[in-house]
Amino acid sequence: MLLIPLPAFTDNYIWMVHDERHALVVDPGEAQPVLEALQRLSLQLAAILVTHHHGDHTGGVAALREASGAQVFGPAHEPMPEPLTRLSGGDQLQALGLNFRVIDVPGHTAGHIAYFCADMNNAPLLFCGDTLFSGGCGRLFEGSPAQMLASLDTLAALPGPTRVCCAHEYTLSNLEFARAVEPGNQALADYTAKATSLRLQQQPTLPSSVLLERQINPFLRTRHATVIQTVQAFDASACDEVSIFAALRQWKNQF
Repeated sequence: MLLIPLPAFTDNYIWMVHDERHALVVDPGEAQPVLEALQRLSLQLAAILVTHHHGDHTGGVAALREASGAQVFGPAHEPMPEPLTRLSGGDQLQALGLNFRVIDVPGHTAGHIAYFCADMNNAPLLFCGDTLFSGGCGRLFEGSPAQMLASLDTLAALPGPTRVCCAHEYTLSNLEFARAVEPGNQALADYTAKATSLRLQQQPTLPSSVLLERQINPFLRTRHATVIQTVQAFDASACDEVSIFAALRQWKNQF
């Protein structure tokens, strides 16, 4: 089973998994990169997984469904290109012989979901849309800080080797902010050097891993003393875990 990020727009990734015959894709904001990959690799599209309703994640769904007859899966409580199978936290789906568990991760949008596969090629796999990024998290367009913190806690509790397949190449800008939050974090410094090298070679920084994100991502580290201290220097009123998270997100918004 092969995992490929297909670049789309300026910084999106449409994730493709295939077994050299059939494929699934995640969050196809545009159809053309997927159609080109299917033709190049001689694949039949079997399934489309969608995490949330934003157009840069759904824009290619209708064209791909029409071209391939692929089954579409998406969140239960968001506007979606019909027809599709609607899913919410705890639901299971099977595609390409893989078993995915659906996780509710509200915050970026109100009904955002993620897809977790406990075993693909002997390691777990997570498609998290715009909830978790490498070194960062999504903006809170519809959900509350408390919801996003709970969603990130859920993802951070997944097994450390879980490959984190985010939907955007935001890593370098996220790491610049993360270094402002935790300038003494050596794991963060090491990862920044690696990610910078990859981007200079025009290679994706993704997938990341849950273990790495626990070490370097300030939005998963809001209970660490070093993060609390710098956040309170930005906003002295941040005193509990939700207000600290909210202040951190606000700091990132204006960074």
